[in-house]
Amino acid sequence: MDLKRYGHADAQDVRSMLLDIHDEVYADNPDPFHSRERFTYFLDLWSARRNWRCVSGCENGGPVGYAYGSVLAPGGWWKGSTRPSDIRGPVFALSEFMVLPKWRGTGRAKKIHDALIAPVEANVVSLQVEIAHFKVVHLYESWGYRQVDESKPSDDSPRYAVMVKDMPR
Repeated sequence: MDLKRYGHADAQDVRSMLLDIHDEVYADNPDPFHSRERFTYFLDLWSARRNWRCVSGCENGGPVGYAYGSVLAPGGWWKGSTRPSDIRGPVFALSEFMVLPKWRGTGRAKKIHDALIAPVEANVVSLQVEIAHFKVVHLYESWGYRQVDESKPSDDSPRYAVMVKDMPR
């Protein structure tokens, strides 16, 4: 799998690819929360951050998936959740992580994940995952994440497990 890294300056160049992968991942999900329009808003919001970073994977000339995020502002945390008092210093928020269905269970997701967080200068990486997706929660646990809270950032959003992974120093 070929991995490509992008930063804030590349956001407009990769926007269509990220939206197309989103559309394929959520093709059978009628929930308006997962609509292209809603996702576009969040993609633009996150990629506007100067420290936004993204890693995509490609194989056989086609996309595998991607992950992106950024270091939160000092003291920042997820909407609908309270930052645990024992988390100090910089936090990298892994905002989105999508792998096309045909590539799930192949180990490629872990490679994309690791390529995204390896160069991060933060004490912890944090992410949110829908609580109803038990297998994904357990997958993150197997990668060293632990749940520290639950959140529901908006009235129409699903409930999320807020998870963190300590970064080696």
